[in-house]
Amino acid sequence: MSVSGVLIVALYFVLVCTPAALAAWLAPPAGGFAYEAGRAAALTGFAILVLQTVLAARWKYASRPFGLDIVFRFHRNIALFAGVLLVAHPILLAAGGAGPGLILRLDAPWYIWLGRIALVLLLLNLVLSACRNRLRIAFERWRFVHDVVGPLLLVVAFTHAWFIGGDLQHPLIRTVSAALLAGGVAIFVYHRLIRPVLLRRHPWRVTAVQPETDTVCTLELEPPASQATPDYLPGQWHFLTLHRNRGLPHEEHHFTISSSPTRPGRVTSTIKNIGDFTATIPDTRVGDTASVHTAFGRFSYRVHPDESDLVFIAGGIGITPLMSMLRCMSDRKDGRRVLLLYANRTEDAIVFRDELDTIAAGHDPHLTVVHVISRPGDDWTGEKGHIDRDLLQRRVQGDLSKKTFYICGPAPLMDAAIADLAAMGVKDRQIRTEIFRLID
Repeated sequence: MSVSGVLIVALYFVLVCTPAALAAWLAPPAGGFAYEAGRAAALTGFAILVLQTVLAARWKYASRPFGLDIVFRFHRNIALFAGVLLVAHPILLAAGGAGPGLILRLDAPWYIWLGRIALVLLLLNLVLSACRNRLRIAFERWRFVHDVVGPLLLVVAFTHAWFIGGDLQHPLIRTVSAALLAGGVAIFVYHRLIRPVLLRRHPWRVTAVQPETDTVCTLELEPPASQATPDYLPGQWHFLTLHRNRGLPHEEHHFTISSSPTRPGRVTSTIKNIGDFTATIPDTRVGDTASVHTAFGRFSYRVHPDESDLVFIAGGIGITPLMSMLRCMSDRKDGRRVLLLYANRTEDAIVFRDELDTIAAGHDPHLTVVHVISRPGDDWTGEKGHIDRDLLQRRVQGDLSKKTFYICGPAPLMDAAIADLAAMGVKDRQIRTEIFRLID
């Protein structure tokens, strides 16, 4: 981890622990060990929930050392930990001297009921987030509920703590907790309300809509005249909101950038029809506008410039970040060695086939392309089946310890490839992956 990454992690844990540490130092003990543990659990859980707004806000300087996909996964997992702390809070207080009436009494004071409401809101948010796919809740609907319940939960929990008694009675503890809440709310408002307006004021323009296969289409966009093409690394991705009217959805989605930063003035995303929204991509017209928030991710050979012997493993539309890297290598006359193992169901599903052949023929990079077809036609003479351990052992030649593997594609392909490489002796530090699904 970089120095900046270590500092960001340290700052995060300092902010999370500060309210509980101040309470332990300044607030007089109100009970035994269980009671004090319950108070610390509440203050720590509240701090974690406030900082969730920071983790979700796409601050590039905060996510750059890790990758935004990793930050989002930490956001999800730490929310579960905060949930455990906050559910444990009333149980520990009751066990530490407050008694079971704290949890069970119906005639409890209004601020106790606020705490109960906060717990219900928290559990609602956690359950909907964890079970969204199983419940078949559309992403935009879930996001709306999440954005309403989250801030409401913070305000209700803070009000409960403000009036309940000793936890926030010291002026310094009150000031720190109020500052955390105010900062979190401000970041949420900027991220969800102000930034979209600012991006909409500087729209990008769709300049081409290019079919690649029957189910894959490339959108080409140009930045506004007043704005240069933003810097990005080959293999990164951006958030894209298309403003097309005509009854087409305005949803924000993240897509990999398939173009190369060596070709300024235009940015492309190559998108497969895998859902209701992506099915409308071919309906996009030249002249439509888009809000673009760019660029994110660390899945790029430019992040690791010393790597010279690369193996790219792609499945289906997972070729897009790897194609961006290959285009960049070709434009820069980069002589490193690259073996591309590219899996598709059928020969017709291969994206960028002709361009891959052209890059391989140019020898900069020294590219070898191996297509793997799981449902081949009678005239297919190449590799058949899947990218498995047998194929990897046959095709990946030389000292494995000197190679770096970049893997992108459907989760089953990625999981199998990682397991097979590990069985072949490849170390974790040699494997780099791109996770398409930011929120599972």
